[in-house]
Amino acid sequence: GQFKGEIKVEGADLVINGKKIRFYQERDPANIPWAETGAYYIVESTGVFTTTEKASAHLKGGAKKVVISAPSADAPMFVMGVNNETYKSDINVLSNASCTTNCLAPLAKVIHDKYTIIEGLMTTVHSYTATQKTVDGPSAKDWRGGRTAAANIIPSSTGAAKAVGKVIPDLNGKLTGMAFR
Repeated sequence: GQFKGEIKVEGADLVINGKKIRFYQERDPANIPWAETGAYYIVESTGVFTTTEKASAHLKGGAKKVVISAPSADAPMFVMGVNNETYKSDINVLSNASCTTNCLAPLAKVIHDKYTIIEGLMTTVHSYTATQKTVDGPSAKDWRGGRTAAANIIPSSTGAAKAVGKVIPDLNGKLTGMAFR
């Protein structure tokens, strides 16, 4: 239903029913004063700061832990119900993998634990993303990437199957996949 409270803007703050919510427009996460806000956990969802080094910039601003909401080349990766019991409290920057990995990994774990997966192929139908075209145009990557996302089904690669091998080491190199966007 419709929100019945009061919403207003004061300077750079959003105020909802008298509670101020700070907004920042910083290109460098190290410049965000997380310690001032009392923020302990930061969810890094820009898609830009996906390595441990880059995401650690939030720690310089006073955050204590950073969860990257995308696969990372070097941060430890965890999926709830799959390998979260291996998390150690001294890990300050971690990856929660991708949305597709979070769907595939729990299913792959159940199947692998019961039957043992020797080899697998996954296919995902994914909504289009911000990097796709809204109208047909040139693409530096390949001709399919230049097609209008909303009016086409575009085959694409996905790292989700490989990421499962990072959270279930027994499946490393055994799964592959593709996406339709």
